[in-house]
Amino acid sequence: MKKILFTLLLTGLILPLSFSQVIKPISWEQEILTENIKKGDTIILSFQAKIDDNWYLYSSDFDPDLGPMLTEFEFEPNGTYELVDSIIPINPSKDYDEIWEGEYTYFKGKGEFQHKVIIKSLPFYLSGNYTYQVCSDVDGKCIPFDEDFSFGEKIESPQKKTTESDEKSTLEGNQGKKGSFLLDKDANTPYSLLTFMLVAFLGGLAALLTPCVFPMIPMTVTFFTGQSKTKAGALRKALIFGISIVLIYVVAGTVVAVFNGPEFANWLSTHWVPNVIFFLVFFIFALSFLGLFEINLPTSFINKVDAKADKGGLGGVFFMAFTLVLVSFSCTGPIVGSILVESAGGQVIKPLIGMFGFSMAFAIPFTLFAIFPEWLNNLPKSGGWLNSVKVVLGFLELALGLKFLSIADQAYHWGILDREIYLLLWIVIFTFLGFYLLGKIRLAHDSVLEKISVPRLMLSIITFSFVLYMIPGLFGAPLKAMAGYLPPMSSHDFDIPALIREGAGSNNIIENEQCEEPKYADFLEFPHGIKGYFDYDQALACAKALNKPIFIDFTGHGCVNCREMEARVWSEPEVLKRLNNDFIMLALYVDDKKELPESEWYTSEYDGKIKKTIGKQNADFQISRFNNNAQPYYVILDTDGEILVEPIAYERSVSRFVEFLESGKAKFKAESK
Repeated sequence: MKKILFTLLLTGLILPLSFSQVIKPISWEQEILTENIKKGDTIILSFQAKIDDNWYLYSSDFDPDLGPMLTEFEFEPNGTYELVDSIIPINPSKDYDEIWEGEYTYFKGKGEFQHKVIIKSLPFYLSGNYTYQVCSDVDGKCIPFDEDFSFGEKIESPQKKTTESDEKSTLEGNQGKKGSFLLDKDANTPYSLLTFMLVAFLGGLAALLTPCVFPMIPMTVTFFTGQSKTKAGALRKALIFGISIVLIYVVAGTVVAVFNGPEFANWLSTHWVPNVIFFLVFFIFALSFLGLFEINLPTSFINKVDAKADKGGLGGVFFMAFTLVLVSFSCTGPIVGSILVESAGGQVIKPLIGMFGFSMAFAIPFTLFAIFPEWLNNLPKSGGWLNSVKVVLGFLELALGLKFLSIADQAYHWGILDREIYLLLWIVIFTFLGFYLLGKIRLAHDSVLEKISVPRLMLSIITFSFVLYMIPGLFGAPLKAMAGYLPPMSSHDFDIPALIREGAGSNNIIENEQCEEPKYADFLEFPHGIKGYFDYDQALACAKALNKPIFIDFTGHGCVNCREMEARVWSEPEVLKRLNNDFIMLALYVDDKKELPESEWYTSEYDGKIKKTIGKQNADFQISRFNNNAQPYYVILDTDGEILVEPIAYERSVSRFVEFLESGKAKFKAESK
């Protein structure tokens, strides 16, 4: 008897847990990062998210048209405060998504957003709501949320409240320590910083092989060996020389870091002006490397620094390093500028890491040759090959600079650099680079090339292979290896794979005269040419009229895993055929912002909030009816709206997804007999 009672008790505890699928893997805290608030002060509001393991939160500073749902803050206006600029995410991570075909920013573990506010009168009150989306990188779930927040009147009582899953976000008198922008919290993963430093290091090695720098190596070594009476003295000066080079470049990176704050980062990532400027910088540097003109610092300034180097001593060693940096600027400037442009965006660590990597590659050889001058005998002689290095770098700068113009083009929908135009320019640039490596093209300052070396031949083979790889992209090939640099596939006019998929068939069931025309079809859609409904009542009525089961797709515009299911599973013929022919298709977008007429608003029994939009009503329907709030989520219903088989979520196995569809069909047929 005890065992039976224990079993019943255990079952009573477990069953609610096993069937309750409404989850919230995130909590929020709000804080005022300013103390001793007075009228007229500009304060900083901090919204801090704590994110569960294996989940991530989309940020607010990427292209809103890309696809994922941005974190957005809406403030209720009143006379006690005034907003300054826009919300600022504090150093989110960045990644490229092959499904969206674009870059997005996100937070893992912790995230923070800040907003400046001017206090107009005391006491002040501020309230609003934030909408956001969290996704799992384990089981593919994505969940949108819409929550309230408030900062109360009692600003003399500093305290902090946490937004839990079952309470509204409230904060009264939240006043934290006097703060500033936290520039490097979770700014970059160690891997991304290490990769960037490696790229910068390679840039420093490339700079060594330019005609402005390479001939300086023996001159510098002669300077040390001539002025030092002992080998120990030459060693000491050589080390100071190398450290001075690193210090000079790192200071330049520090200046970039100091002037780049989070507001500047947000402006850089969203506005066309900086991206067009960066494109022009790369373009000008490319023309310089190609030989159109030289970028030089004023001669008088260089002469003054050089005069200080001639005085000798440790100060002379430093100014010798400074002279090297200045004299080589016409060749190193474009590379250094490119590194600083790539690291721009409100970062502190990244510019320093970039300059440290570049300067280490630049300083180590000079230092080693100063210590071991006999190594000079093994160096290749200066010649036309040095200018060839510059020209190759010029072609690369020309290609990479297009990325910034592409960002501005996508953000402002200019339509001047769509995917196929971008690819075409890259194909032309790298084709010319291949012919240059083969000696078929000769630019200014190039020497006559009677025969090519094996390294040039191998580089030309690699270049032409890359060109051939890009050509299918003109016709819609995904080119995954170039994913981080190409505009999204949606900008491609001639996408053959998409045309083939859309031609695989369409669901003509809803075209039957017994079924209504779908509501919201003018702005909502199914993938792969599937026809269906976006309103539950319409779908249910059509299902009854045609005696077909309903397939519900709880989805979202910003649900990356929904797009992945559509691209990888729904596109398979055995799945697409069944969706087209065997079901009344119903897509319920839980994040759509379309506001319905007031007559269709209602107050939710789940959370007591008024549901005004299509997305909020669909999300409320999913939670209240199916006790689930994650997407994708697939449900098969009969004509009475009853569940036929256990719903499924993110399932990339085509065979298991087909089995789910077939089991739903079989259960429907069995009930219909």
